[in-house]
Amino acid sequence: MSTADDKKTEVGSYFISNYPPYSQWSRDELPAVREALHSPPQGDAPLGLYLHIPFCRKRCKFCYFKVFTDVNAATVQRYVDALCTEISLVSKLEVMGGRPFRFVYFGGGTPSFLSPKQLTTLAERLHEHVTWDGAEEVTFECEPGTLSETKVKTLREKLGVTRLSLGIENFDDKILEENGRAHLSKQVYNAWDWITAADFPSVNIDLISGMVGESWDNWKENIRKTIELSPSSVTIYQMELPFNTVYSKDILGNQIETPVADWPTKRAWVDYAFSELEAAGYSVSSAYTMVKDPNQVNFSYRDNLWHGSDLLATGIASFGHANGVHYQNSAEMDVYQETLEAGELPLGRGLAPTQDQLLIRELILLLKRGYLSFDYLNKKFDTDVAQRWADTWRDYVNDGWAEMTDDGVRLTREGLLRADALLPPFFEEQHRGVRYT
Repeated sequence: MSTADDKKTEVGSYFISNYPPYSQWSRDELPAVREALHSPPQGDAPLGLYLHIPFCRKRCKFCYFKVFTDVNAATVQRYVDALCTEISLVSKLEVMGGRPFRFVYFGGGTPSFLSPKQLTTLAERLHEHVTWDGAEEVTFECEPGTLSETKVKTLREKLGVTRLSLGIENFDDKILEENGRAHLSKQVYNAWDWITAADFPSVNIDLISGMVGESWDNWKENIRKTIELSPSSVTIYQMELPFNTVYSKDILGNQIETPVADWPTKRAWVDYAFSELEAAGYSVSSAYTMVKDPNQVNFSYRDNLWHGSDLLATGIASFGHANGVHYQNSAEMDVYQETLEAGELPLGRGLAPTQDQLLIRELILLLKRGYLSFDYLNKKFDTDVAQRWADTWRDYVNDGWAEMTDDGVRLTREGLLRADALLPPFFEEQHRGVRYT
């Protein structure tokens, strides 16, 4: 795990999305997962649905997700069939409790890898078992080179997508090719015309700070072109090197020098982007995201998940959370499909966190927004957040990374730029320094 003062981008996970760390989850906890899924919902937690589409045209050299390339139509169809079977099983779980889905998220991989016909069929089959007509957000991730005018219309009209997220990452073709991206910049602009015409309520652009080959001149041009497109929101990730990426394997196996920009450079680029976007009228929404109009752009998936909502995970290797219990589906395609074809949920591993671990999870995730209300957490978890982590808050204030407010804490820009590096000190002692994934 990186620390806030690291310079070089070392191999290992930096971005934190859950707690306790995934490396601590196990198959031994599956009885608790099954009990959670087969019990009525506890309290009034909102309900979300995640659907994983694991196919891509190419594997990016920095990608650490479960994805498959060079697949044929029969392979895709078998997976879609399994996913629909899983949805039918999930729809009958007691944990649903008659609740509507507040948010739905199609992630990957590349969900837009599917053809318009496959997407239409998938939507029709899913709607036989579940509906998201009343969802306040339906997000769909797209790779520009997979889009067509027909496909974009299908996403809006057949799947009811309200938030489309376009993975541009960089506008320079040489950098895209070097990092293993499948699309080129021309395809971005073709897709943008179709997306604009389809009139999605919200459109997000993803960029990555620190891709191999990026420079200050290139980064400034990326931000200029992003502002020119004027998306509803812009999400910027600082490139990291988890263990199972192509770049990481080269570094560890072939002892090559780290090709990714160092942390001070990446933070400087994000700082520049945030400042330019602010000048263009955007506002900070989290350590990664700027929004054009906070009154129109809401991140239901992010905000509900970070507040501890239930998320029913479907698809290979997907992560969920139900009735206070974490779980992940099987990460092996054969196991995933064969288990569903046998009529059972493809659960792979899980973890039943303690109440204190749920507190830590919510604290660290909410802090990634850039601010935290102590009163909220104190009431929800019957604790004293200010007192318990008084030394950590004091250190962060002294370092210039945070400021205390009337009801909690707010990260400064310097703190925001290194938000994930500030989170491990809140971990329980046994989880500090362990491998995250």
